[in-house]
Amino acid sequence: MEDEVGAGQSQPRPSAYRTGRMEAFSDGVFAIAITLLILEISVPAGSNENLVGALVDLWPSYLAYLVSFSTIGAVWFAHTVITEYLDHADSVFVRLNLLLLLVVSFLPFPTKLLAEFIHEPGPERIAATVYGINLLLSMIMISVTWRYAVRAHLVRPDLADEDVKTLTKRLTPTLGVYVAMILMGLVQPVVAVFGYLALALFILLPFSAIRRRPRST
Repeated sequence: MEDEVGAGQSQPRPSAYRTGRMEAFSDGVFAIAITLLILEISVPAGSNENLVGALVDLWPSYLAYLVSFSTIGAVWFAHTVITEYLDHADSVFVRLNLLLLLVVSFLPFPTKLLAEFIHEPGPERIAATVYGINLLLSMIMISVTWRYAVRAHLVRPDLADEDVKTLTKRLTPTLGVYVAMILMGLVQPVVAVFGYLALALFILLPFSAIRRRPRST
């Protein structure tokens, strides 16, 4: 009996995790982050005499909201594609996922920063830089998370090699463009913001080259 107890105590803890709880938690964080964006848009007090003008003057907030919404949507979409092709997760992957959520949940702050200071020549460059760095970190974490899943053999065995390569390429090339947009933001912040919007929309385009297969039960 003692041998049986000792053998049971010496058994290693399982290193594989089912992804259901991680996906549900991640979706919740994405939903909260994307909801917080709209809470940062408000009409200044005392605008009742010229409400139309006040609404027009909020265009930086609208632009920042659109870019951030599209970016979070792009990250969520890429995250959904990644988890769709996971067979299981391990402790490192779960921690990488938490780092991704850390970066995404921070995005409402630089969004507000950009909307407030885009009118001012000096501060707008700083705001655009902080904003761009946050977006870049989000995309870096998506790429790192997927690459780790591939190297750690966490992806489903029925996923074809060409599908893995397609998704890897799709998640990687935009990183250099984000760096270029950050540098652009030091000179033309508004142009850089529109560049971030274009990048988010590019990622949101359908992953048509990846063949969807039903999950194995």
